[in-house]
Amino acid sequence: MSQEKGLPRIAIVTGASRRSGIGAATCRSLAQAGVDIFFTYWSPFDSKTYGDAEDAEPHQLQTQLRSMGRRCEYVMLDLGNPNTPKLILDTVEARLGLPSILVNNAAHDEDAASFDQLTATTLDIFYAVNIRGPILLSTEFARRFTLSSGGRIINLTSGQGHGPMPGKLPYITTKGAIEAFTVTLAAEVASRGITVNAIDPGPTDTGWMTEEVKQTLLPSFPQGRIGQPADAARLISFLASAEAEWITGQIIRSRGGA
Repeated sequence: MSQEKGLPRIAIVTGASRRSGIGAATCRSLAQAGVDIFFTYWSPFDSKTYGDAEDAEPHQLQTQLRSMGRRCEYVMLDLGNPNTPKLILDTVEARLGLPSILVNNAAHDEDAASFDQLTATTLDIFYAVNIRGPILLSTEFARRFTLSSGGRIINLTSGQGHGPMPGKLPYITTKGAIEAFTVTLAAEVASRGITVNAIDPGPTDTGWMTEEVKQTLLPSFPQGRIGQPADAARLISFLASAEAEWITGQIIRSRGGA
């Protein structure tokens, strides 16, 4: 997974606090491929959404990645703050060096009200984290990227085009916009040696699924199992590799046939 001889690969992964999440699985997969990791997390959202989030989990993930022989740093930051993207790039460069991989994994997703109860405040919260944050972080990353090739931006989307998701208008609207953003940004930054892709991992068991939800979803998967974070992480690692240099501007549906 080398880029230019003698230069280490460094990845930024947002939203990687929970052991069972796609972000943490991505950190582990990239570390196994020889990549140094800088990850972000936001405990207030994790605690509110999952309840069982542990403050020690980010440190435990760092310890695990370092035990694999990789450098690893992390910071708690709110991607809804417009100053956060620049702060992330400043911090990773100061602690590890110039990053060549960006994984926009963090997202705001909570039970939203029905359409007749939506407010501007609700919409703004989703927009700030799910759209503005990734856009500002991606463009700041691309502006600073100075290598001749090997830059990778990988976004996470949610398959909103597969059918309606009642009660989720703010989420599906903002995540859907990520797909349009991916295609156009890929064209804009290609001359800088950066590829941009998005993956739709489908329903993934990151800790939010009840047994009832799993049994409802299971018939949709021809292979007879629910999607796991490692499934998404493997695809992200491939898109971050040198072997994927000719893949850009794509929305990849990796949903296990669902």
